[in-house]
Amino acid sequence: MGLKCGIVGLPNVGKSTLFNAMTMNETAETANYPFCTIEPNLGRVTVADSRLDVLSELAESVQVVPAWLEFVDIAGLVKGASEGQGLGNRFLGHIREVDAIVHLLRCFESGDIVHVEGSVDPLRDAQLIETELMLADLESLERRLDPAVKKARGGDKEATLQVALIERALAALHDGVPASRVAREPDEERAFGMLQLLTAKPVLYVCNVDEDTAATGNAHSEAVAAMAAEEGAEMVVISSAIEAEIAQLDAESRVEFLAGLGLEEMGLARVARAAYRLLDLITFFTAGPKEARAWTVPRDAAAPQAAGTIHSDFERGFICAETIAYDGYVAAGGEQGAKEAGKMRQEGRDYAVRDGDVILFRFNV
Repeated sequence: MGLKCGIVGLPNVGKSTLFNAMTMNETAETANYPFCTIEPNLGRVTVADSRLDVLSELAESVQVVPAWLEFVDIAGLVKGASEGQGLGNRFLGHIREVDAIVHLLRCFESGDIVHVEGSVDPLRDAQLIETELMLADLESLERRLDPAVKKARGGDKEATLQVALIERALAALHDGVPASRVAREPDEERAFGMLQLLTAKPVLYVCNVDEDTAATGNAHSEAVAAMAAEEGAEMVVISSAIEAEIAQLDAESRVEFLAGLGLEEMGLARVARAAYRLLDLITFFTAGPKEARAWTVPRDAAAPQAAGTIHSDFERGFICAETIAYDGYVAAGGEQGAKEAGKMRQEGRDYAVRDGDVILFRFNV
């Protein structure tokens, strides 16, 4: 399931450094000047899940394949981006293509790394980026309103719904309210999504702090935490510099390095989990002698939809899903023990897959 999270922020906040750490390579150029990144860098980031290791041991799997999310390193935005400043229109177009926004905020002081606004103030930076996204949404909606009104006057039902949504979104944006907070009914979600509004995308704030405050955060990150709580948004504290160092270490050295800093895990693990929550995703597993694998689906995905993440034939010819809850699988010592203990269930088309389900799909095409 190729969901994309776009890393956005002002220039020189650490986006490319974070991206390199996430993908554990050096595909994104880093430098101390604005617009170092022009074309977006793409990379898949694995999602750590200790349950997968347990399942692979019980199933004696030869290969272990974790779930993943795709992250996009988008070039830095600046004030005036919605009017084309700093190649802003290109960058805004890249943001339009992602499913969620990871908003990286600089929360560290440094005399060596310039800040395009002249000082470190993550709340100001967050507001600046949000304002540019709102202005871009306003311009997009105002351009689309007249054609939609004309179609609606001709009796087009879809256009009538679109006009109502556009007018509602415009009113909110003019009041300084992002499109994500526009009230809408469940049956309006599809039409609303087709508007492709930047401020309708879910946001994860990531506070990039210095190495000394990676475990505790600092005054800047505390201010962001308060803002995120008020908005009902997700927030994670990391140090891009530390993540970049850790990415170059082997597993054993990584544990020692983290312990020395008072950290239990990489910040990237927290970012991945927060992104999962943000997109309301869950994980189900398949496990056997050849492979143990984690799969990502939206919460409440039906069994055939989950089967389709493995292969389209599984969904097309779906018969049933032989399902074992993770706890039951582990308690019984694996698939055979779960069967003998009566913990395996046959679920049909209407079954909503649950987080941690271990599933064998039966299909016929």
